Formats: sequence, C-alpha cells, structure tokens
Amino acid sequence: MITLQKLLCEMVFLTRRERFNAAHRLYNDKWSKEKNEAFFGKCANDFFHGHNFELFVTVKGKPNVETGFFINAHHLSQLIKNEITDKLDHKNLNLQVDFLQGIIPSCENLVVAIWNKLQPLLKNCELHSIKLIETENIYVEYFGEIE
Repeated sequence: MITLQKLLCEMVFLTRRERFNAAHRLYNDKWSKEKNEAFFGKCANDFFHGHNFELFVTVKGKPNVETGFFINAHHLSQLIKNEITDKLDHKNLNLQVDFLQGIIPSCENLVVAIWNKLQPLLKNCELHSIKLIETENIYVEYFGEIE
C-alpha cells in the first residue's frame, strides 16, 4: 500500500510524444563541397532532405497530493506544440528556425536546442530527457549537461 509519506518521496517520469516533419541539410560551411559530401554523404544534398520526426519529451517530478499530477499532460503537450513543433513542423531547419540559426541542424544539435527551449519553461518538474527519432533505425537522446 502506498502511504501519503511514501507518495511525497516518489519521483515519477512522464513522457509526451509529438511528431513533426522537417527538412534539413547537414553541411559545414567551413569545409569544401567535396569534404562535406565525403563526410555527410546524401545528407549534404544541395536541395535538402526531409524526415518524419518523432519527439519524446520526458519530465520528472513528485506528484501533488491534491491532484496526483506533477504536470498536466495537456499543458505539457501545448508547451511542446507552441515552443517546438509549431516552429519545426514543415520547415527547413537550416533556413526557417530562429533557434537553430548558426548551427548544423543534426539530430544531436536539435535535441540540445529543444532542451534549452523547454527547460526554463517547466514549473514543478524538470526535464529528464529528449529523444528524437529521425528514421526507423536512428534516434538520439539527450539528458542535459553532465555536471
């Protein structure tokens, strides 16, 4: 049986999945076209390429005794939608997303940028991880800076 005392000490994880479609090009402007093509392959295509991304945002917190929540899942969904997916969906990540300007929009860089956008906006919980699935065979996860 879970007692109130034990409940107040339990850390719980909640994950929200969202989806978006976007195009990007992996290309380092400091390198030659040949070096970019050798390193990034097809992803260095001059005309970009697209993905159907799946984004998993996991937050952690201790449930409130009165509500049983530490965050309202609908509120989390709206936060992700307003701050992330609305800004990424059907966009060119290299050219159209303000918080990605000046960086190569790899999935590795994208999860860090998403983390940096969401973490300051969370109340009564904290970000645990960001997982971004790029293809059925590739995904990246980020757990914040290692201290």
